[in-house]
Amino acid sequence: MKHVTIVVPKGNANLSSITGSHEILTSANAYWRRQGNRSMLEVTLASTVSELKLDAGFVTVHPVHIRDIKKTDLLIIPSAPYSAKLINENDELIDWIREQYIGGAEIASMCTGAFLLAATGLLDGKACSTHWSAESEFKQMFPKIKLQPDKLITAEKGIYTNGGAYSFLNLVIFLVEKLFDRQTAIYCSKIFQIDMERTSQSPFFIFQTQKKHGDTLIEQAQTYIEENLGGKISFEELASRLAISRRNFDRRFIKATGNTPVEYLQRVKIEVAKKSLEKGRKSVFEVMDEVGYSDDKAFREVFKKITSLSPLEYRAKYNR
Repeated sequence: MKHVTIVVPKGNANLSSITGSHEILTSANAYWRRQGNRSMLEVTLASTVSELKLDAGFVTVHPVHIRDIKKTDLLIIPSAPYSAKLINENDELIDWIREQYIGGAEIASMCTGAFLLAATGLLDGKACSTHWSAESEFKQMFPKIKLQPDKLITAEKGIYTNGGAYSFLNLVIFLVEKLFDRQTAIYCSKIFQIDMERTSQSPFFIFQTQKKHGDTLIEQAQTYIEENLGGKISFEELASRLAISRRNFDRRFIKATGNTPVEYLQRVKIEVAKKSLEKGRKSVFEVMDEVGYSDDKAFREVFKKITSLSPLEYRAKYNR
């Protein structure tokens, strides 16, 4: 018998990732028993308080206290609104998560639950995923972690993380296969209609133009890039225009945005191209020309690198 603990942090934790995890895991256990096996799991909800209101107070849960659980085999951290406040008011929970991992427990964090997991220090030097929209904030708060926002699931040394929103379902199916077997995971994927083949959250990215860094010179550079997508941009000339050396320009740009100037230019171009393809009124070649690409092969390669789909596949997926 394995013990699974779904922790509920103080603050407005995401109800769906709590109830969804519980329902799929208990359904997997019921299916396992119907195959003639002994019960495999005991699933518990735990927190540092005895009552929590979730979903703006519409739902109240009564978890057991974490200190009443001496040892667990798997900890699940649900998605939660990420902020310094979340971490500050959950210091006892963070310490307990760290203690359980040192004692042999595995940990799975869902979406922005990665912020709470990262606060334990257990992710330092390891790979991690979270919601793509939280990428810049996560990198600023936890620079020692190898954030991989394109990954749907990461797994390293008994720590599992997943990307954004309802992709937590894919992580639960992954955990079902690990706890039970492939057959049980397939059964759950069919019952709950979860696509087991997804490996990336890149097709769902909406690139946000990373301007909360406070470097006004780099913000000027970003604005220039965004306003001149159709033309050829020389970063040597742009650096000179801003009265800074190219080397310092690159260094400050990377520090501010997390991207090199070339990467930033590519991501802005592809975001504009995605919006055009979603509308569906232009051909791929027209879209390519609109964002300043003259080489068809280069455009397709960059598009697929960023979105994990070809331009035609993306249009087929998202065009109404």
